Order: sequence, then C-alpha cells, then structure tokens
Amino acid sequence: MPTFPNKLTLASGSPRRRSLLTEYGYDFEILVPSEEAECGVCSGESPPELVARLAYQKALDVSTRTGPALIVACDTVAECHGRVLGKPKDDQHAREMLKLLSGREHRVYSGLCVWKVPEQEPAVEVDRTTLRMDELSDKQIDEYLATGLWEGKAGAFGYQDGFPWLQVVEGSETNVVGLPMELLERMLKPHA
Repeated sequence: MPTFPNKLTLASGSPRRRSLLTEYGYDFEILVPSEEAECGVCSGESPPELVARLAYQKALDVSTRTGPALIVACDTVAECHGRVLGKPKDDQHAREMLKLLSGREHRVYSGLCVWKVPEQEPAVEVDRTTLRMDELSDKQIDEYLATGLWEGKAGAFGYQDGFPWLQVVEGSETNVVGLPMELLERMLKPHA
C-alpha cells in the first residue's frame, strides 16, 4: 500500500488502469481526456516516442479542465517487428494482430506522464516489457476472439486475462496491463 497523501487525477477511461490504482491503494478521481488527445500517429515516431507524446497530450488535455491537481496519464502500445499495434478496430483487425504476434517475442511500451499542475513541469517516462506469445492455431485465435476479451486492448490481447500462451520475458507485468505501477511509484516519490 502506498503512503501517498495526495489524491491523483487519472487522465484515462481505462477500466484496467482504474483497477490497478484501486488494487495498489491509491486515492484518485477520473477525468477522461478528449478523443483528440488520444490519437495521432506521426510518421517516423518510434513506439517509445509515440506513447510518451500521447501520455503528455492526455495530461495536457486534462490539465485545461481541472484546477490544481496531480495528473497521471498513460498510453500503451504493443510493437512487433517494428509494427505498432494499438487497439484493434474490429475482430478482423484483432485476428491480424494475433497472427503477427503468434510464436514471436514482442514488446509493450507505456508512456507515463505525472504532472503536478500548475506548480511543476510534466515528467514523462517510458516503460518497456518484453513478452512471448506461443504459436496459436486458427482454432485458438477463433476461440479467443469469441470471448470479446481483445476489445479495447493494445495488441488485441489482455495479459491480465491469464491465458497460458502469453508470457512475460522481461519487465513489468502491470505495464502490459496498461499502467506500469513500479514506474508510477518511483515518479510519484517527489510528490509524497
């Protein structure tokens, strides 16, 4: 349990981020960023640059609609062989992502922005976790897609769903879920 006196403002509508903050004992309120703050892939951006920029954009958007606050914003993508995998548009898009990831190592990046508004400048850092997905048959992919658990998840999978065909090789498990709690704790220390 964190000994953290300040209430956080979570700049996210993600139920997974909400669940992690609750599980770790943080006091927080939610202010969802506008859709404009949550999109925009720029050509030439690496996955770490993309998630860092999007986390900052979300925090900036929320900062314009709140008074003094300690804002936490995060953005997460998966990357495999140089291809950025955000949230799938539909089940066909999810199938394409799972076929790409099947039998391969890939990475999940989260950009995390912690910003004490208005006193301080925003701090932005990136966490990376390496995973390996077992080779999946078409039948396994069909069964997984039928669950609907892929919806709204970067890379079309949820590590927290506990499927045995996905393993963390190196890095934070909470990063894969959508909020790197170890990094968050370190970034919040100056504000405690």
